[in-house]
Amino acid sequence: MFRNIGAGKRDLSFRQDRPWEGKMTPFKLFSNVYYVGTYQACCYLIDTGDGLIMIDPGYKNTAYLVVNSVRDLGFNFKDIKYIICTHWHYDHSEATAAFKDLSGATTMIGENDFERAKEYFTADKVIKDGDALTLGNTTIKFMETPGHTKGTISFFFDVKEDGKTYRAGSFGGAGANKLGKNTQEFEGARVAYRNSIARLRKEKVDLFIGNHSWNNGTYEKSIKLLETGENTFLDSTLWQKFLDFCEGRLDNLEKAEAQQG
Repeated sequence: MFRNIGAGKRDLSFRQDRPWEGKMTPFKLFSNVYYVGTYQACCYLIDTGDGLIMIDPGYKNTAYLVVNSVRDLGFNFKDIKYIICTHWHYDHSEATAAFKDLSGATTMIGENDFERAKEYFTADKVIKDGDALTLGNTTIKFMETPGHTKGTISFFFDVKEDGKTYRAGSFGGAGANKLGKNTQEFEGARVAYRNSIARLRKEKVDLFIGNHSWNNGTYEKSIKLLETGENTFLDSTLWQKFLDFCEGRLDNLEKAEAQQG
């Protein structure tokens, strides 16, 4: 279900040397959460009323698309106070240094990804399991969820709309590409990944924020939202379904490897 979300609208075999092919119209996802990323790499803005928080700046070669999206929504880069990277991989963090230069923001990453992230930027602050960041009307709770990388960080925060409070959340690194026999970045990555999923299941999430657009059908949902006004991002069933998918994918990987001997 989740792996192929978006295949009908976009080709998942996109070329990284043609970043414009991943251009998406920026939009208000829900409440104070805005999407300013591309199809290839999710990037979010949270408007706290006292400054902006950016999540995952993305690729260096799509930076101009993110810059345009931020400005098209009427925001100013100088109002970005924090830039948070969910993990060190370049599709999430490569543009961080450029965006810090534009904004003067404080950059943050999980403490166990700090050294690896130096390939792209040196974080001003490290995030530890259980840390929280408060800015304006928003408090983000961080959870270390290793597996995809050693220092992957997931996050949760409350959003309000029409007098109701909802819980937003994201699995900071759900990909299985770093869980193969020869692709794990650290010893025990698979066990850590399963343990991370177990911890994430305890979180109630009404607004599932994808770490990649195909995690939750970001592209398709955005088209529906922009064309009809119907917002399908708010769905409290998607979080557990996605975690089921992630765990099932690892089960299948291990079964396939066992059959190969």
